[in-house]
Amino acid sequence: MLPGPTNVPDRVLEAMRRPMINHRGPEFHRLHESIVEGLRYVFQTKGDVYALTCSGTGGVEAAIFNVVDPGDKVIMPVGGVFAERMAEEVKSVGGGVIEIPVEWGRAVRVEQVKEALDSHPDAKAVALVYNETSTGVTARGLKEIGELAYKRGVLLIVDAISILGGDELKVDDWHIDICVAGSQKCLACPPGLALISVSERAWEAMKARRTRQSFYFDLLACKRFYEERRETPFTPAIPLYYALDEALKMLREEGLERRIERHRLCASALYRGFERMGLKLFAEPESRSNTVIAVEYPEGVDDTKFRSTLRDEYGVHVAGGMGKLRGRVFRVGSMGVVSKDDVVYTVEAVANTLNKLGFKVPVAEVIAEAKGVFS
Repeated sequence: MLPGPTNVPDRVLEAMRRPMINHRGPEFHRLHESIVEGLRYVFQTKGDVYALTCSGTGGVEAAIFNVVDPGDKVIMPVGGVFAERMAEEVKSVGGGVIEIPVEWGRAVRVEQVKEALDSHPDAKAVALVYNETSTGVTARGLKEIGELAYKRGVLLIVDAISILGGDELKVDDWHIDICVAGSQKCLACPPGLALISVSERAWEAMKARRTRQSFYFDLLACKRFYEERRETPFTPAIPLYYALDEALKMLREEGLERRIERHRLCASALYRGFERMGLKLFAEPESRSNTVIAVEYPEGVDDTKFRSTLRDEYGVHVAGGMGKLRGRVFRVGSMGVVSKDDVVYTVEAVANTLNKLGFKVPVAEVIAEAKGVFS
């Protein structure tokens, strides 16, 4: 129950056993076309999409390095570890970060972005984390922020690594110019691929750039190689491409709307179960994520002891806190192939673990609360 990497279905694992193929040959061309079709479906875009052989952070770096020149202003809400990381990537290419400070546990408001755009009309882009994995917060105003950025002629760059396929995200309708996701989250695929969509406005910005910041992550090269050859500029991780193709087929079989609803139900059951235990949820109610649940520890419960007991005695893996939340929260992933059985077992295991550590929880009532969400 980690917030990534998540459990991988047998079908996806089995796909990785297929023989190696020539990444410059017709078999790969067909595989690549199938992946592009699947990615367009999940990103909800008619635009260009790519699978990069790298981590999600590499995908964010690709987004930043392809549109930000030294001196460019980028407006950034910062309210968690991954937003901080994104800001550092902007700074690393010489960009100027116009930070919108956001209290951890809260989401940026559309009005804050509007104020920043009013104060910095020369900004080149707005860049934000849609689902902050370190805090369990989703920026529910993303659609309105996209409309605002589009009307102002400003690019919108979105880190959707821990939410694509698990909650609503309409790249074209929301005017997102570059959107980045990871294979190991809601798509239930192994880690190692960053998924990225690129709009026409983003391509225009890339072509007009004064500098070239990256060789490996050159998206214009990705575009040229795909359009001319159905290939990648460099050798891709072929087993991961097989896995991604299978995972995307499974997503289409389930249907995107049904998958999103399943994530919502599982998250709701986890939230209800944890609240029935008397635990405090870290994210504000209106911004709680349907894919990452952050829960504060009750007084006297040690992080290391809690997570090791949960893992060793019940076989449930959850993540600890990051940054200034280290030791203060644990994080549960509601991602990928997560199911009612996974959720109910996790809630029961957490309740039993807390009881062992001296924080009394009514286990039967907690289980009933979680199960009630699915009835």
